[in-house]
Amino acid sequence: MIFLLDVNALVALGFANHEFHARVASWVKAQDFPPMATCSITELGFVRVLAQAPAYGVGVAQARTLLRRLKQAGQPVFTFIVDNHDVSDLPAWVKTANQTTDGHLAGLAAGAGGILATLDRRIPGAHLIPG
Repeated sequence: MIFLLDVNALVALGFANHEFHARVASWVKAQDFPPMATCSITELGFVRVLAQAPAYGVGVAQARTLLRRLKQAGQPVFTFIVDNHDVSDLPAWVKTANQTTDGHLAGLAAGAGGILATLDRRIPGAHLIPG
């Protein structure tokens, strides 16, 4: 099983000062290091979130470096899912603008034989990382 980490889960895993870092890191470790995945949206979101939050004190270059280090560390092993889904692939449950990215990522994960892993309990069919 491949887990596509959504932006919040990826940020929590890759940034040790994130409030949910321990939660996500513990869950990843408990999975005995299954393949984790990123995609263009989650990687760009990682950089955007860290660079936009003044409390983190991280710029774009630093965020890119953090993500590269996380992916190259080898534990967990990361794979990259190429995004070949368009708007016609959005799940039927997507009804509001706030659901579009979640729906896209859930469909992308499923299309790659995986599941979206998230901290958000409101995403149908996604794996909620326990707290």
